[in-house]
Amino acid sequence: MNFLRYRKSAFIFSGILVLLSIFALFVPGLNLGVDFTGGTILERQVSTNVSTSGVRKILDEAVPDVDLSGAVVQRLDEPNQFMIRTKELDNSDILRIDQAFNREFGGLIELRTDVVGPVVGKELVQKALLAVIISSIGILAYITIRFEYRFATVAVLCLLHDILIVLGFFALTGREVNSPFVAAILTVLGYSINDTIVIFDRIRENLRLGKKEDTADLVNRSLNQSLSRTINTSITTFVVVFMLVLFGGSAIQDFAMALLVGIVFGTYSSLLLAGSLWLEWTERVKN
Repeated sequence: MNFLRYRKSAFIFSGILVLLSIFALFVPGLNLGVDFTGGTILERQVSTNVSTSGVRKILDEAVPDVDLSGAVVQRLDEPNQFMIRTKELDNSDILRIDQAFNREFGGLIELRTDVVGPVVGKELVQKALLAVIISSIGILAYITIRFEYRFATVAVLCLLHDILIVLGFFALTGREVNSPFVAAILTVLGYSINDTIVIFDRIRENLRLGKKEDTADLVNRSLNQSLSRTINTSITTFVVVFMLVLFGGSAIQDFAMALLVGIVFGTYSSLLLAGSLWLEWTERVKN
């Protein structure tokens, strides 16, 4: 397969996706969860089916002295399960809300209660960014030592491409960005760089053989030699993560979705971007 035939199209396609993702980070922006913004998440189960409007009505009546106009209410996997995400509440307010739900719907079961202060949320944002930055620097240093700086720079650019697209997808779909999302991003970093390294290693080995071959042909041959391994790994991982998206439930669905998008575009960037970017750079240096 002639991968390099599609490199210009891949560059244009990726450029559009990255620009759209950057735009989406500002409009509408990321839906930051309580982990980052601070606040309270209540997940409850009752004995009867509920509607979001019904839950909101009881919520407002339970604590009339607290302004909960900005609270987000959504139903979960079952029609008798719901989640409330709102500003930080104290224990007495949560108790009054639970008592009101139990009186109205009956059979109240507490599934989850998370309360995060704004200071803790700010610290989590800083640590999340630090984790991604340190990971990228470590990858850059390692590949530079084991390969060369052009391989390393291209690998990090591909990683940034993958991360931006995952962030853009979450911004456009309004999915919640929380602590598990950071874990998913770091997992995508490791998965994507693994595919890229395999391809770069094949390019390096073919360069060492010293055959008189055009660099473009060498890169394309290296991509084809790595193709079966990349596809087989990606498909098996994709199937597992797709099952998590379908059957994992609301607790891990956003985490699994971030992995799913990251795997798809990580495979794409490894096959259609990494080798092509390195080739473009190498040819420009020669000229």
